[in-house]
Amino acid sequence: MFDGVSLMRLGLLGPAQGSAAGLGRAAEFILNVARVDRAVYLGDDGALDATVTSWAERLVGSDASDEGTFKRAAALALAGDPRKIDAFVVSERARLRLRALESLPRGGARTIEMIGDRVAVLIHDKANLDEEDIMSANLLVYGKSSEPLVKKIGARWFISPGVMGCAAGGVAVIEDKDDGIIAEIFDQKGSCTMTESLDMTRKTTTRVQGG
Repeated sequence: MFDGVSLMRLGLLGPAQGSAAGLGRAAEFILNVARVDRAVYLGDDGALDATVTSWAERLVGSDASDEGTFKRAAALALAGDPRKIDAFVVSERARLRLRALESLPRGGARTIEMIGDRVAVLIHDKANLDEEDIMSANLLVYGKSSEPLVKKIGARWFISPGVMGCAAGGVAVIEDKDDGIIAEIFDQKGSCTMTESLDMTRKTTTRVQGG
């Protein structure tokens, strides 16, 4: 049933609830194990920015900026040590991979995604959804929830990974396949606790961000 060709894997990270370590583990899982194309943090606290900065510094050192990369590359070019150059390439590729981790706009704003030919509205708190959001969306994705949820209400799907560290949740993946859309929920150990086929038609996958 779920063996179609994967076109896009969108990861969802629930709000950290003050657990930087938990968010870090979830981010590592969603990139390196779930292997999503992109992941969106559904919190409204800036926690992902700090997590990504710390992770990047562990990979490449205290200056994880693009300017720092150029400086390290120039120094290695002068030294000419093949082993150090190989290690540099590996660490920089890992640093660039962190760009797949994104946060929602702050202040209750939302991100709009196209998944197949369906409109998904991503927001921290579903209480901030307005009538236009609800009317235009096929999927309403939110972070502020004490437990994970994948549920169809009327013509629309409501999806939440739940907050970080909640029972049976914290992370979700929405996969666009050529034979439909699948939502999966994962707990803090990386175990899949829920899989739901949303049976959505394939078209294209694009992204527009705004408030």
